[in-house]
Amino acid sequence: MQDLSITLIQTELYWQEPSANLAALEEKIWQINSDTDLIVLPEMFTTGFTMDVEENAEPMNSRTFRWMKQLAAQTGAVITGSYIVQEAGKYYNRLIWMQPDGEYQHYDKRHLFRMADEHNYFSPGNKPIICEWKEWRICPLICYDLRFPVWSRNRVREDGDLSYDLLLYVANWPAARIDAWKILLQARAVENLCYVAGVNRVGIDGKGIDYNGYTSLINPKGEVLYQEQRRQYICTQKISASELREFRNKFPAQMDADSFTIS
Repeated sequence: MQDLSITLIQTELYWQEPSANLAALEEKIWQINSDTDLIVLPEMFTTGFTMDVEENAEPMNSRTFRWMKQLAAQTGAVITGSYIVQEAGKYYNRLIWMQPDGEYQHYDKRHLFRMADEHNYFSPGNKPIICEWKEWRICPLICYDLRFPVWSRNRVREDGDLSYDLLLYVANWPAARIDAWKILLQARAVENLCYVAGVNRVGIDGKGIDYNGYTSLINPKGEVLYQEQRRQYICTQKISASELREFRNKFPAQMDADSFTIS
């Protein structure tokens, strides 16, 4: 397990304009000026956080999926983020984890944001995923999931190790509640003894909602390694495998964790 280089893309999004967003994000991806293993995009990166599902949904293996597959192959990095997918007559806020070799996994947002009626338009996911990349185990989640610590709990495996090393959140988290975003990202890092990265958007969406970013990278102690507000920005930073191992060895709080099941 070596250090992992992560690129976090904090960007404005064109409202319900997938072609414009894909073109802008592709330009930003090619502006990454150092080697990277993982490129993280915001939630609903093709449209912004919209409930207009019929107009904006795509089937799997369509345009955005192929775009992610092509760019992952070209950059040699995993690309991940969520967009609206239609499958079997249902709509999902679906995160795609796309590897350079074309292998992929997907995660459907579990906790749908009822204050925006997301639960009336989308179907919830029923299980988290753990993705393995460069010997790191990574758990990607979506926005409102951040408020529900049981869903993201880092459990002890049979070999005594923790289930994941890095917890990711892709988001459209409004400025009005940004303090909760910052506090909860740090809390998830501390309680799960892991690195946490949260990628949020900036700008005003088509409903007039303001987003001020605060894309963040946090270590297992809860210390903020990177945080950026308001402006569009591309951050590439390494996280240390040795520092993670050392901290977990010195502070093995997982050995005292409560066991539970999710029904």
